[in-house]
Amino acid sequence: MATIGFIYPDHAAEDEYLLAQRLLGDDIALPVEHIYGTDLHAVPELLDLGSETRLAEGASLLAKHQPDAVIWACTSGSFVYGWDGAREQVEKLAAVAGVPASSTSFAFVHAARALGIHRVAVAASYPDDVAKLFVDFLGSAGIDVVSMASADIATAAEVGGLTPEAVVNLALAHDHPDAQAVLVPDTAMRTLAEVNTVEDRLGKPVLTANQVTVWEGLRLLGEHRLVRTLGALFRRRGE
Repeated sequence: MATIGFIYPDHAAEDEYLLAQRLLGDDIALPVEHIYGTDLHAVPELLDLGSETRLAEGASLLAKHQPDAVIWACTSGSFVYGWDGAREQVEKLAAVAGVPASSTSFAFVHAARALGIHRVAVAASYPDDVAKLFVDFLGSAGIDVVSMASADIATAAEVGGLTPEAVVNLALAHDHPDAQAVLVPDTAMRTLAEVNTVEDRLGKPVLTANQVTVWEGLRLLGEHRLVRTLGALFRRRGE
């Protein structure tokens, strides 16, 4: 049994990890432990949420599961630190957890590279100032954001309450003809059941926060799963 532990902020769409575990098979466990702070999408609050102290608390909570890898399952709480700060964030998390670690922000980068994607459209739930920091983060990785839209949703709780139709429409409305893929950040958004629908409508890959976060955990362990319901990322064959 391989175990990937996820540190998840507050409560919103953590049931996505239960769904992913059912889809991946009985030999993969995806335990989730929560850390708490404000769920406001604002820079000072996000810096606090992703702090070394809070993530160390999350790693401590996950220890009972004996994870083989640990992921900070939060996009905004990682990219808000910038590329170098986010790298230091996961390095410190790995040190305290004693296993390989990553975050959702790096998961987006690694997933895009795995699919050979260099130009993307971003359909963000965040306020504009926060969404622009994600664009900057992707730019640091050499990923060109050809368009970015922000839905200006203030809290994770509000994002978690979006209907499936609203999630699909958010992604569909903010594609761009020059984009090779659409990226939908925010682990507070339930997207796993909607990825294929959006991809079928757009005719291109869609990368969403919880989707890439699960995939990143598998990548850290050198694992691969073919799951036809989780989008192009999970339909590609492992190397």
